[in-house]
Amino acid sequence: MRLFTYSALILRVRSSGESNREAWILTSEEGILRATVFGGPKSKLRAHVEPYHRGTLWIYRDPVRDSRKITDFDVQSWKPGIRESYERSAAAAAIAETVLAGYGGGGSWEEAFNLADASLGALETADEPCCTRIFIHFLWHWAEILGIRPDLDETNANACEGRENGISWDTVFLGPGARRWLAVVRDLDPAQMTRYTLDGVSVRQARAFVTNILGDVLGKRLGTWDF
Repeated sequence: MRLFTYSALILRVRSSGESNREAWILTSEEGILRATVFGGPKSKLRAHVEPYHRGTLWIYRDPVRDSRKITDFDVQSWKPGIRESYERSAAAAAIAETVLAGYGGGGSWEEAFNLADASLGALETADEPCCTRIFIHFLWHWAEILGIRPDLDETNANACEGRENGISWDTVFLGPGARRWLAVVRDLDPAQMTRYTLDGVSVRQARAFVTNILGDVLGKRLGTWDF
């Protein structure tokens, strides 16, 4: 069998040659896939295969060349609101690059797929402060998917310095506001970030904390995190 069907979320699309494009896709069945989209600018398929679109994707795999070609994409979620503001676009790009850098969740593909899609969906109507909270929430839950999220109950009340499962991170000051917020949103969906606000100082602390944790396990700090 050479034609495969996936529940797919488009993460990145780049030009390839004169008229083709390469797409990086998160699937709930196989994690990250890379496939070619053939066709010029007026191609309907090319218009559908765009970042953050989610739907059912059909891919033809050539086992001889070990290549993949997208043959059809039934888009079920377009997320047009993301492109309406810089903050939404920047947060979405940071989420997509984190997923790619983390190999689609390291095997927890369905969980990673649901988190990424829900986070991108929440960004559609988010204002600037909420975009940041959704991003922090995503990284906090992404750390859980990767099995590296620390237990806040076991850390010092003022500074968090830890080593769990062989993972270490730099000391980061985490005040009571940031600590309480991270504890509360641990069990919430991305869409609920509109209701759970956070003061500016606590935002910076929580953001530094989660990016340090993820940066340590990835071996680098992603440039898209600094929007």
